[in-house]
Amino acid sequence: METKIFKPNEVEAAAKLLKQGELVAFPTETVYGLGADATNEKAASNVYAAKGRPSDNPLIVTVSSTEMVEQYAQPLSEQVKRLMATFWPGSLTIVLPLRPGTLSKTVTGGLDTAAFRMPKNEVTLKLIATAGIPIVGPSANTSGKPSPTLAKHVFHDLNGKIAGIVDDGPTQVGVESTIIDMSTKTPTILRPGAVTVAELEEVIGDVKADHHHVGANETPKAPGMKYKHYAPSAQVEIVDHITDFDAAMAWAGAQNEAIGVMATDGVLKNLSVPANVETYSLGEDIQSATHLLFAGLRHFDLESEVKVIFTEGFDNTGFGAAYMNRLDKSAGGVHFSK
Repeated sequence: METKIFKPNEVEAAAKLLKQGELVAFPTETVYGLGADATNEKAASNVYAAKGRPSDNPLIVTVSSTEMVEQYAQPLSEQVKRLMATFWPGSLTIVLPLRPGTLSKTVTGGLDTAAFRMPKNEVTLKLIATAGIPIVGPSANTSGKPSPTLAKHVFHDLNGKIAGIVDDGPTQVGVESTIIDMSTKTPTILRPGAVTVAELEEVIGDVKADHHHVGANETPKAPGMKYKHYAPSAQVEIVDHITDFDAAMAWAGAQNEAIGVMATDGVLKNLSVPANVETYSLGEDIQSATHLLFAGLRHFDLESEVKVIFTEGFDNTGFGAAYMNRLDKSAGGVHFSK
């Protein structure tokens, strides 16, 4: 199969492929997603196969309107309506109880809930509206690898495995959406993202967080709760304190292999960098670091052969919660120790 690259003005052709049951990657403000007709069980199954994704890892259902959600979900609560009115289109995915028999177990991972999102990307909203169907939308990468923030990342992982990629340039946020479970008594954040706890609580009151690692015999309600994610070929190590970077560079300089460093500009400008160390800027602050995290991991995966990637850690609060959630998973919980 030849994977075709579509320009933003070619969404009609891409929508036709989706209606035919083909797989087409699409842009969002967070990361690129892998689209297939969410009402077509065979097409959804092909998404798992293309990604190498475990079949009990549910797929996010991506929509172009709240009316599309209402065709599949049980009647929306006032809290859910407020969330949609405030954050859609945008970086919030909402887990909702389904009307019986509306979506296949292939899409839901066997659960009676599904996660819905309306992305903040006009090209993709037009793509879905033109196709006239909701589409599944997991990240468009090989399962376990860093999520794609450029069309070329998708092409690297899935060329020949999917029919097309709609290229709308780089994503803006750089990490996947916040996921909130609204099928339970207390609204629960299953995955942190650009929409923070404080922002959610301003709209619906108290929410709790559940970022636990799902056990082997448990089906996750949302992506990212059970399996290894976001990992490049090199070992990522989190550098918790800026003062530890000097020790990390001393260790790196004693190695025979190439080493990578990902940090903000303020850290990089003060580092004494050995000849075998390649640096990647995460910009000026937590917002830019979050935007560039996956791009940096992809850079070292695709363009450099490094053994270790030392990466700057941040406080696990506010916007930093999303960054540290992804970084911790990509590192497998490994932190640099002097």
